[in-house]
Amino acid sequence: MNPGSPDFNSDAAATPQEESPPLYTIGYGSRTLDEFLAVLKANRIQYLIDVRTAPFSKFKPDFSRDLLQHHAERAGLRYVFMGDTLGGQPRDPDCHTDGKVDYDRVRAQPFFQAGVERLRRAFEQRHRAAIMCSEGRPEDCHRSKLIGEALTAAGIPVCHIDEDGHVITQRQVIDRLTKGQMDLFGAPSFTSRKRYAPGHEDPGSAPH
Repeated sequence: MNPGSPDFNSDAAATPQEESPPLYTIGYGSRTLDEFLAVLKANRIQYLIDVRTAPFSKFKPDFSRDLLQHHAERAGLRYVFMGDTLGGQPRDPDCHTDGKVDYDRVRAQPFFQAGVERLRRAFEQRHRAAIMCSEGRPEDCHRSKLIGEALTAAGIPVCHIDEDGHVITQRQVIDRLTKGQMDLFGAPSFTSRKRYAPGHEDPGSAPH
């Protein structure tokens, strides 16, 4: 756990058991900070889980880690940084294939599995948590192609707040991504859209 990033066993009130909320995801995309926080409030989010490998933005400084944590906590949210375990650009070269991040390889790593286990605790404790990254469209982001698929495989429901503020399921996002064409050999395999050298970080965008 990182300093200043609480785990999911704090005194934040859990959602009543009968509701059992899914885990949500959201990307700030073109939203302003105020618009972003308003969407979170509308969906009654309690925890904001930052899964950016590099939690800062030269284009939108309000979403850099320290400022975002400050504003989120002022808005009554708990900010949790998990980009070290669930980030879309692991530094381990074993997670890359032909320069792209290979999400199947990432899912096999102990650090990623530890991150998923923390998310499981948040779900089991019925907290309304939103996994956040930079991309507005969930199908463009590792929060669906990597984290969403891993959570679904673990039996944890995932919903995505899309670029228009609509709440859609993991299945709907994957259908957007694959245009409804499933892999003949089972679940599709995904990689990052761009090629990155291990350890390289682009502060302006996420490696999706």
